[in-house]
Amino acid sequence: MNGVQDDRIKLDMPVIVEGRYDKIKLQSVIDAVIITTDGFGIYRNKKKRDMIRRYAEKTGIIILTDSDGAGFQIRNSLKSCIGSGKAVNIYIPDVFGKERRKAKPSKEGKLGVEGIDVPTLRKAFEDAGVMGSSAPRPLWIDKQRLFDDGLSGGEDSSGLRKALCLRLGLPERMTAKALLEALNALYSEEEYSAALKAATKGE
Repeated sequence: MNGVQDDRIKLDMPVIVEGRYDKIKLQSVIDAVIITTDGFGIYRNKKKRDMIRRYAEKTGIIILTDSDGAGFQIRNSLKSCIGSGKAVNIYIPDVFGKERRKAKPSKEGKLGVEGIDVPTLRKAFEDAGVMGSSAPRPLWIDKQRLFDDGLSGGEDSSGLRKALCLRLGLPERMTAKALLEALNALYSEEEYSAALKAATKGE
């Protein structure tokens, strides 16, 4: 990284947040898979709920939603959808104010994850006891394999990714990066190969 030290918190578990601005903020704090619920959109997105449940069963998940009523409603919904899967709850403190990009404060006047300063976010992860990684999981697929298999960089890569995701029960609009993360965490190489074969043949 051009000699610049990366002091982000490295995590094995994906972190679930509400929106893309929360995700952008967290990317400066943690090195981990970050999944957005798109606010209440998670209620209508069965594929994403199923993916989160698989992560909870395989690796465990971290839930970090806003501290307002809507955030707690989404958090409780996530906890009920993962069943017996593992979830670690991280909470941000009640800080009243307005995010820079917004014209006015939220309904309850509290800052969301995107508005919380980095030291406070780091402390929230420290207090939850999730700092650091355990032994890294073996990564059986990389960017080059995705390219070689036609899932990225090709004329119809997005179409093939969509077909593969449908067979694996993943959200169909996953980017190549998100697909790579999910494949390494949730599936074996054998499961991937079988699904890719079926997707390629249009079965």
